[in-house]
Amino acid sequence: MYRITRIFKNNSNCSCYSLVRSTSTKSKNIPVVRQTLREKVASEHKVAPFGWFLLVIPVSTFALGTWQVQRKKWKEDVLAKLRSLTKEDPIPLPEDLNEVAKLEYRPVHVKGKFLHDKELYVGPRSFIKDGEASTEGSVFSEGNVHSGYNVITPLKLSDRDEIILVNRGWVPNKFKNPSSRPKGQVEEEVDVIGIVRFHENRPPFVTNNMPQTNNWFYRDLNAMCEKTGAAPIFLDATTDFNISGGPIGGQTRISLRNEHLSYIITWYSLCALTSYLWYKRIYLGEIPANRFLWNRPK
Repeated sequence: MYRITRIFKNNSNCSCYSLVRSTSTKSKNIPVVRQTLREKVASEHKVAPFGWFLLVIPVSTFALGTWQVQRKKWKEDVLAKLRSLTKEDPIPLPEDLNEVAKLEYRPVHVKGKFLHDKELYVGPRSFIKDGEASTEGSVFSEGNVHSGYNVITPLKLSDRDEIILVNRGWVPNKFKNPSSRPKGQVEEEVDVIGIVRFHENRPPFVTNNMPQTNNWFYRDLNAMCEKTGAAPIFLDATTDFNISGGPIGGQTRISLRNEHLSYIITWYSLCALTSYLWYKRIYLGEIPANRFLWNRPK
């Protein structure tokens, strides 16, 4: 079998181990001898201060993974709160429009007349159903619908001398022109229930708005108000306001960037990997097999 032999170098206390084969036993005992060798090396190995310092890596990755778990729960709670806000009972639009800054995602009730000659079109946009993009057919088509526009129409309020912007809803591409949907261009006074929305910064890789040609790619509230003469109030009409032949309301997308699950997997995986490497290389002091000295008699 193999037996462990200590080899001293240069008459110092530094030693290593080799395996010397004995012809009196069978080779099936080799795994046992290897394990004994590892235990012998580990018993004489001491973790240096720098080795303990390297524990910072697995500890830090574990802490970051735990932090992402907390962030994920917080983000999900925020989304749930926003969804609940959109389902609350509508309130009248405050007399002081500055108070609207506290009402994002809250439904409000307004009354007035649409100024159809100042319509704006934001798109291309997917049809939103229950807060998520959908490809289902609409009242405008029998087949699947993939792309269209949100119709933004100024509303002259009845109870005050103010104009606000209302996202009446979504129309497919072929109904972007208002002449293709005359039934939806109501002239009489209307009651609108809408969700308060704020200014939207330009998303990455999205083209700049072109107000001169009435091409809008994101909700730039300041530029829209400047073009239409409206106050900086923007409402997404709810499905309660749907008019036959008009845009489809309920185009409020409730979404926040939530990639915390992928971060959790990444940090905990790094923690497990670095912990294993530290335990094997630093604590046990194991070295690659090709660094062991194997003495085999010829």
